[in-house]
Amino acid sequence: LTGDEAIRRTIEEIDIVDRMIKAYPNDLEQALTADDVVRIHKKGKVASLIGIECGRQIGGSLAALRQFYRLGARYMTLTHNQTTEWADSATDDPKYGGLSPFGVEVVHEMNRLGMLVDLSHVSADTMKDAIAASRAPVIFSHSSARGLVGHLRNVPDDVLQLLPANGGVVMVNCVPDFVSDAVW
Repeated sequence: LTGDEAIRRTIEEIDIVDRMIKAYPNDLEQALTADDVVRIHKKGKVASLIGIECGRQIGGSLAALRQFYRLGARYMTLTHNQTTEWADSATDDPKYGGLSPFGVEVVHEMNRLGMLVDLSHVSADTMKDAIAASRAPVIFSHSSARGLVGHLRNVPDDVLQLLPANGGVVMVNCVPDFVSDAVW
């Protein structure tokens, strides 16, 4: 996708989430904070969070990132299956040895906004660069431990060792490729 196409598609997807929440107000409510998630859950509803799956979606623009935050996005994975213009993916050829200087700017802006830096899909070098650059805890929204299953998207032990100081978390991906060496 070109930058303009990525931005347009992301706006359209955020619009779908917004329309679904409005169509099902008895079941869904948008959550913008951790306190919102708790409050919405106590009401018996599903807390609906907006995340951006791939940093390419910002089209190389910090202004687009800021607008997505204003539209309700609260986390973003820095890459998906392909290396972006500023961050190496775990499943593509590296271009930067982690984050480019602009990638570090993206992480800093996400921190400033209060947006979670999601390191699922990124290369081990990008993981390390992002953790070093981040002033806030990072997340791996759908990764697993590489020491258990050797998939490149899983988190290696040396990165896991960085998380206590950062305060970050790894949420396990239950797709068989990521939790079973036999399947992988």
